Amino acid sequence: MVTDPSSFAAEWCDAWNAHDLERVLDHFHDDVLFTSPVAAAILPETRGQVHGEDALRAYWSEGLRRIPDLHFTVEQVFAGVDTVVIQYRNQKGVSVSEVLIFDGDRVKSGHGTYPVGAENPAGA
Repeated sequence: MVTDPSSFAAEWCDAWNAHDLERVLDHFHDDVLFTSPVAAAILPETRGQVHGEDALRAYWSEGLRRIPDLHFTVEQVFAGVDTVVIQYRNQKGVSVSEVLIFDGDRVKSGHGTYPVGAENPAGA
């Protein structure tokens, strides 16, 4: 479990805002599973499920290419048993929650969640 969820969230956000993909990926296991409706929109063949660090790199690289003004502002951080939820506002002003399940100090699975009824949640 991450020992300081708030520090983790701040580092995660800083890495995203720097568009430093390798720094973001450092938080994730090599065999990570990540789910997101944005993944389904950007890479339809994934059906919203991205398996493994290489596939996650490909997805997020394409996302950064399509959303050059990507920027996050952390609003709230929640902690549970082996779980951190980062609620943030994206560059479009949409409130998003990232649900991160940890194995040790790295994310084993992550789930991007968006408001119900939001059109094109990524702005891609």
